[in-house]
Amino acid sequence: MQSTTSRPLSLLVLGGTRFVGRTLVEAALAEGHRVTLFNRGLTAPGLFPANGTANGSTGAGGVETVTGDRTADLSALDGRSWDAVVDVAGYDPAVVRRSVAALGGRVGRYVFVSSLSVLADQATVQDEDGELLDLDGELAPHQLYGARKAACERVVLDAYGERASIVRPGLIVGPYDTTDRFPYWPRRFQRGGRVLLPGAPEDAAQFIDVRDLAAWILGCVTARRGGVHHVTGRTVPFGEFFATCRAVVNPAAEPVWVSSERLLGAGLDPWMGVPMWIAAPGCEAVNRVDVSRALAAGLTHRPLAETIVDTLAWDNARGGPAPGEEGLDAAAEQRLLDELAR
Repeated sequence: MQSTTSRPLSLLVLGGTRFVGRTLVEAALAEGHRVTLFNRGLTAPGLFPANGTANGSTGAGGVETVTGDRTADLSALDGRSWDAVVDVAGYDPAVVRRSVAALGGRVGRYVFVSSLSVLADQATVQDEDGELLDLDGELAPHQLYGARKAACERVVLDAYGERASIVRPGLIVGPYDTTDRFPYWPRRFQRGGRVLLPGAPEDAAQFIDVRDLAAWILGCVTARRGGVHHVTGRTVPFGEFFATCRAVVNPAAEPVWVSSERLLGAGLDPWMGVPMWIAAPGCEAVNRVDVSRALAAGLTHRPLAETIVDTLAWDNARGGPAPGEEGLDAAAEQRLLDELAR
């Protein structure tokens, strides 16, 4: 989505040098906006030189980096104002509350990047009005992240009202994704041979390219889009995802499906024990999230093949994940194939 404003915007990004933040800054610069980064300077310091982008090209906008720790002191931002702040790194409601208090009325809009993990019910399809996890409620350990994000949402909404934009992505994929959930698959098909595919072809997958997410976030500012939106991709059958990987990466690779029952029987973690495979009880709707509100407001998705090809190019350029950080190492996959494939 392109900018709908005729003037460059001034954006404050809390964070901005990792996956989502980095892509957002690159997109903002490409549209000629001015960006201020506020972070501790620990991740990729110097990534964005003044008036430049991460790859060294120069856009009409510019980047200023202000070093500071939002958990303790935001005074380095005193006396300044921005059209919007984009909070890509808010996980603790107390920290977000401190940011909200420090910025006050000096930002026109507060865009908070939340998560679909805030939803209390992951077993049935929910829209944006679904019940949220509550930090004061009875929570399982894996629900704490979502509950904290939900509490952060409430802080921003209470403070900014209609000038709050809550963006709830699900699985975010594309270049700079170091989790090795999505990157594992293009790399695995590239290696070829027998490729273990988890579950069944009709199982659901759902994700969003980080560049499409960044465009949506910028649109929240340029189009003055407030409220809460689920911002992820359309549901795609696993079979379609893997078939596209094979077609654009290595048609000679041999797909071998192994059912969820067999994988669970072998003791695999039902939450991405094989990358992107989810067979945990109570998570039946995780990859079937309703995104109709965001689509009606202009959310667009690039072709799946483009995301696969671009992610593989980035993954190859970085040399793949560090040892021990692979989504599923080759030896473990081979053992599963030997034991479970029929």
